[in-house]
Amino acid sequence: MTTPQTPPAIPRSLFLFSILYGGMVCIAGVLGAKQVALGPLAVEAGIFGFLLLVVLGSTVAELHGRETADRLVRFGFVPLITSMVLIQLVLALPTDPGMYEPAKAAFPIILGQGARMMLAGLIAYGTSQTLNVLIFSKLASGSGRLLWLRAMIASVCSQVVDTLLFITISFYGERPIFELMLGQMLAKVVLSLILVPWLIYALVALGRKLDGQAA
Repeated sequence: MTTPQTPPAIPRSLFLFSILYGGMVCIAGVLGAKQVALGPLAVEAGIFGFLLLVVLGSTVAELHGRETADRLVRFGFVPLITSMVLIQLVLALPTDPGMYEPAKAAFPIILGQGARMMLAGLIAYGTSQTLNVLIFSKLASGSGRLLWLRAMIASVCSQVVDTLLFITISFYGERPIFELMLGQMLAKVVLSLILVPWLIYALVALGRKLDGQAA
């Protein structure tokens, strides 16, 4: 008679960050429906969700290794694709005639995306998040020092690639993309420089506390 094996315990930090990561994967695209003005910079609001994604990916790589972080990125396709399918299903279903009129008109504008933009989102997400984990891990070089700098460089590089891929695939041949791309890149780089260093320290410290490690 074989003794049933106890499944391996999931570290608390990995469990929490995985849930948060899945939520950010879904909400980032929704937030992108609004353009926000940050001083002279104009940027789609989804950048805040995507910045959390890159910081979470770097945090998991720092605490649990590159392989686990890469797996997190791949699993992120599950909620992303599921949310896309559900949105298209809801858009295809008949609208209740009694629905609040402004919301009735706004819903498809905010959530509706063409197949080209959905494909662009999938490609940009997978490529940029994988690149973020790769750069962050390679910069570690076994020392684990300069956490803020590694995370910031990885974030800047991955955000630039994300913008290049998403805007090119979504809009090339339909509208001029150079100025749009340049403005988005500038805004994302600036936000990465400002937000990523303190976010990575905060999340790594939280993860170590959750896992019972010394900070």
